[in-house]
Amino acid sequence: MLYKSKYASPLGNLLILADNSSVLGLWFEDQKYYGASYSLEEAVYQENRVIKKVKEWLSDYFDGRKPAKEHLSLAPKVTDFRQKVLSILQTVPYGQTITYQQILDKLKENYGENVGSARAVGGAVGHNPISIIIPCHRVIGSDGSLTGYAGGIERKLKLLTLEDIR
Repeated sequence: MLYKSKYASPLGNLLILADNSSVLGLWFEDQKYYGASYSLEEAVYQENRVIKKVKEWLSDYFDGRKPAKEHLSLAPKVTDFRQKVLSILQTVPYGQTITYQQILDKLKENYGENVGSARAVGGAVGHNPISIIIPCHRVIGSDGSLTGYAGGIERKLKLLTLEDIR
């Protein structure tokens, strides 16, 4: 069974999607790729244990308390390549950034030279179905520029500012 619930963040409403054991999605209501490939209408509006934990995590995050995500079970349903990219994103600490090139370099280091391209990394980051918790907002251009963010550049800047990065 799939469950969904809304969370009113300071940056706009978020939709949380979960099953009985894991977080499956977290999207701003107006972001690109909203809902990913899930059939959101099949999910019931109901808070379960997983959704309650996500809401606690989000409240701590937006209050600047640097919550740990170890107590959250994350299960994004993505391709193998995208899973590898999201795994690297999860290693980026609160208050730090990583570039697309650094992600690609880590992929090559971990999986070999033919793992993918910078463009593929960008696609994987952009299609991250669990925003904020899997911190795609911490990815910047090699020159330090803010690059695309499915939730909008303004939100990306606010998230980075919240973490004292900008």
